Amino acid sequence: MLDTATSETTIDTRQIPPLQRHPLIFSTFEQLQPGEGFLLVNNHEPWPLLYQFNIRHPDAFEWEYQAEGPEIWRVRISRAA
Repeated sequence: MLDTATSETTIDTRQIPPLQRHPLIFSTFEQLQPGEGFLLVNNHEPWPLLYQFNIRHPDAFEWEYQAEGPEIWRVRISRAA
């Protein structure tokens, strides 16, 4: 589910079918301008996603945890300035 009511997009993966999650996240990231970001909400540690970001966009993103479980993780992902 995308929430754009606030100034920053939120992607809540708990509401998205698993096969659609990473494509949506990367599509959203690729539309960002430098310095812009979005909030990712997940029900588990998003290590696989971080690994993919490091492969696909090395040095082009910032990853900032805002909540680290155990039930919910929130990560702000932004395009590096």
